[in-house]
Amino acid sequence: MTENDFKAKSYTNFPESGKVGWKAPSNIALVKYWGKKANQIPANPSISFTLDACATTTQVSFSRKEIDSDDFSFELLFEGKPKEDFKPKIQTFLERIEPYLPFLKKYHFAIETSNSFPHSSGIASSASGMSALALCFLSIEHKIQHMEADFFTKKASFLARLGSGSACRSIEGDLVQWGKYEGIEGSSDLYGVRCPYEVHPIFKNYHDTILLVHKGQKQVSSTVGHNLMHNHPYAEKRFEQAHTNLDKLKPILAEGNLEAFMEVVESEALTLHAMMMTSMPYFILMMPDTLEIINKLWAFRRATKTPICFTLDAGANVHVLYPDSVKEKAIQFIQDELVAHCENGHYICDQIGTGAKKFFEE
Repeated sequence: MTENDFKAKSYTNFPESGKVGWKAPSNIALVKYWGKKANQIPANPSISFTLDACATTTQVSFSRKEIDSDDFSFELLFEGKPKEDFKPKIQTFLERIEPYLPFLKKYHFAIETSNSFPHSSGIASSASGMSALALCFLSIEHKIQHMEADFFTKKASFLARLGSGSACRSIEGDLVQWGKYEGIEGSSDLYGVRCPYEVHPIFKNYHDTILLVHKGQKQVSSTVGHNLMHNHPYAEKRFEQAHTNLDKLKPILAEGNLEAFMEVVESEALTLHAMMMTSMPYFILMMPDTLEIINKLWAFRRATKTPICFTLDAGANVHVLYPDSVKEKAIQFIQDELVAHCENGHYICDQIGTGAKKFFEE
């Protein structure tokens, strides 16, 4: 499919008003993407676990404007209160998706949104937030013009990507791949697709405990970090590595090979931060407690042979991954040894989810 496939045909029916609501999850990449081309196109393919507990719930009420205008019209409540500093990002999102949803300027939108996790906790909310908002706007288009379910899913992922790259991996679950990759037929730079690999049952009920090492705004935004991959001395090798690791994951996921899974996932996490530390300008998002957690986890794994590993996002927080079979043991270790390194002792237990869900429509 191409971008033109997502442009709407002429509309004939415009409802006067209505309301839609979606709950969309965040995700954590196993094979990371780092570096973007124009129009939110990834420099390399990625694959992620869709999470369950860390989600954004968004409801959009819409009403037809009395007089058509060339401006977008919307108001925003975040957790019941106006949030003016969110509005520029939504304005930019509307500008990017308007060529594919040309009805947007005909309506006034009242957007109400909230997260299941604390704001400014260090957990990126852009993936869950932009996917929930994209789904709401697309549901409005669905009222105007019918579309098949498969096309709806692809277009929702396509639109979410224009708000935040990783958001395109938050429409479905449980494993979602994004970026053109020869190993998956139908993969695309434009949207995410459910991983078609055979997946061993052990990966169907995996857990992710997110250790909140540092809450608040990062010193370097992900957008800036992605841009620093242009002319990065190790960029091409990194992009090759991502393809190689996706190749490795296919038999790993099929066989349930936890040792190999942990090796790929941890290598990917450390490579992501190595790219940050070797860019120009260089920067470090890990904190001393991030490294303490990693070293304690490695020591625990060596001593107990427990299949527990970590991954990192573009920040200081640590995602601790483990299968359901060792859940009690892993959580006890986290509480006894790792929570002390979290800011105010905060952590969130999550598990692999099934994707976004509509909860309201009228």
